[in-house]
Amino acid sequence: MRQYVRQKKLQAAEVFVPLSYRPGELAAVDFFDVVVEERGQPRHAWKFLRHLMDSGYDFVWLYDHCDQRALLDAHVQACAYFGGVPHRIAYDNLTPAVRTMVGAERVLTERFAALATPDLFEPCFARPGEGHDTGGVESRGKAIRLQHLTPLPSGDSLKAMAAATLAEVGQRRHAQAKPAGQTVWTRFQEEQQLWRSLPAVAFEARRIPSLLVNNRALVQMEGAKYAVPSTWVGRTITAALGVEEMCLGWQGETHVYAKQPRGAKVLTYRHDLPAWARKPQALRQVAPELLPELGEPYQTLWSMWTKPHGEREAARVVAQLVAAMVAHGEGHVTAALTQMMQSACPVLQAVHERLEALPLPTRIAVPECLAGYEVEAGKASDDDFLRAGGLRGCVRPHATPSCTSM
Repeated sequence: MRQYVRQKKLQAAEVFVPLSYRPGELAAVDFFDVVVEERGQPRHAWKFLRHLMDSGYDFVWLYDHCDQRALLDAHVQACAYFGGVPHRIAYDNLTPAVRTMVGAERVLTERFAALATPDLFEPCFARPGEGHDTGGVESRGKAIRLQHLTPLPSGDSLKAMAAATLAEVGQRRHAQAKPAGQTVWTRFQEEQQLWRSLPAVAFEARRIPSLLVNNRALVQMEGAKYAVPSTWVGRTITAALGVEEMCLGWQGETHVYAKQPRGAKVLTYRHDLPAWARKPQALRQVAPELLPELGEPYQTLWSMWTKPHGEREAARVVAQLVAAMVAHGEGHVTAALTQMMQSACPVLQAVHERLEALPLPTRIAVPECLAGYEVEAGKASDDDFLRAGGLRGCVRPHATPSCTSM
């Protein structure tokens, strides 16, 4: 019986066969958990690796999370770095790529399926629980950790450490490829000629949701709050959420923010210039935050005005300038204020005189069909006039000839 069982085990044992890779045919992808030092503090990160199986050339990048957004962003960066796309890319059933399995078939996630179109590359997946099916990228990932991430890399940001790691790993291009006789760079250039070309428009790896701006001019994304211009209140805006930053936009106006952790709040006081123009004392309260955002010469003006007159009067002066910004644009106000402060006897009235000579921008265009109408202001006596049997409509008998009943 023991001999029979032994023979059955030998017959069922998996045989590992050597594989050969043709130039430009296959690349392998995987994520690896690593540790780095950001501003002197150790933290976990994820290392993305795309390994070219024929030449042995690599693309490496570091991410905060091992999620779908990181996977898509890494693919876009790797394609741009290599300058082409191999015919097949092998994966280890990553959750951001595979939603579920039906028998031996994989049902891809919607975003990954949009990336892995048939005319770009063919996605291939290892058997479940058989990590050695992608042993080439597994062994290369461990080698990079020992050779380039030991001791721990350090830097001010994860992006800076990722760029430094990629540059260091890229030096492998001068190493000898297997079989010996050619360098990795030479083999890479040969297989690059056989790749599929990049699409004319790069894949949009960022997530594009729609957000509603609340009455505090704030939007919330992934647990963090971001301040937007006060003119966006009540509007539905578009967000482009990337790996390290997000872009918010409405009607052609866009603002870029660095991604914040859950619970953080990003306040940008210059977004509320119309409100500060009407509320000098509120401006006084936020002056330490608003003035650095405005920069020079507003900070110098504040210091120059507060010494003889106090913060209350200085807030009124800055509020007047902010109102001028809203009317004429920040560039005109800054130029006039800079010129005034460079003069021998700076007089703030000179700024207003110069700005009054500028034409006010037209904010709302009046349709041509309504340009001839004149609408009178409402009066309390109008109601009595109508109740007494006056003319129907909103036009009184003494209205100007250009007014007609609608």
